[in-house]
Amino acid sequence: MKRGGFTTHALVFTLSLVFLFPFVWLLTSAVKPNDLLKQFPPVWVFTPTLEHVRELFLPDSPFQFWQFLCNTLYVCAFVVAGNVLASAMVAYGFAHTKWPGRNLLFYAMLATMMVPAQTMMIPIFLFFRRLGWIDSFLPLTVPALFGNAFFIFMLRQFFMTVPRDLLDAARVDGHGEIAIWWRVVMPLSVPALAVVGLFSFLGAWNDFVGPLIYLLDETRYTLSLGLAMFQGQYEVQYGRLMAASALMTCPIVVLFFFAQRQFIEGIKMTGIKG
Repeated sequence: MKRGGFTTHALVFTLSLVFLFPFVWLLTSAVKPNDLLKQFPPVWVFTPTLEHVRELFLPDSPFQFWQFLCNTLYVCAFVVAGNVLASAMVAYGFAHTKWPGRNLLFYAMLATMMVPAQTMMIPIFLFFRRLGWIDSFLPLTVPALFGNAFFIFMLRQFFMTVPRDLLDAARVDGHGEIAIWWRVVMPLSVPALAVVGLFSFLGAWNDFVGPLIYLLDETRYTLSLGLAMFQGQYEVQYGRLMAASALMTCPIVVLFFFAQRQFIEGIKMTGIKG
């Protein structure tokens, strides 16, 4: 191996250890006895215990893991499906159909990405309250049906790499634009759609502010909001918090492990053509 390649691999390995350290800390804290959690310097050699994990599943535990998990998966499923389908449809309209004001509307959509989300929280909350959607999953799921500006931009760039001759051939065969989008463009865009789905899932899975604002009933809490139950006014239940955080983080790691090929391919091929 050349010296430059060895240096690069050594640097990447070192950085990977740095980024892996918080995850290792999380896992060890989840199985560490209570009397060792707050010791400094940290104790790395100990007898693991599943006490904190078992406490999460006790009948009297405020953290109803299975209920919160079902709520989170429900929200994630709608957000992923909505973002993928709606963003792909709008992106196809910007990429392969011609209509007056297309470019102007596209740039206006991109401009919305520069508006801080914090400035829109109160107006959106008042809007949803007027609709009577507070304390329901609707404010967390319905907006995904209108697409996402970043996802639309990313998919548009990917769709523009699809050969126009292929689309023209489908039009000659008598297919309409919806049929071309669904039967031709979508199957060719699986890597980009996988990236959108993964980003949407991560955003919905980790979302804390949305459920905090709109959900009032504890039976509707998501996992991210349920974690706040372990942080009281005078104390923090570190053991249970770390155990619950580990249970919430592991599915994300597994998902990325199995979807990393599509994720990397989609990122690599997106934005080739402007």
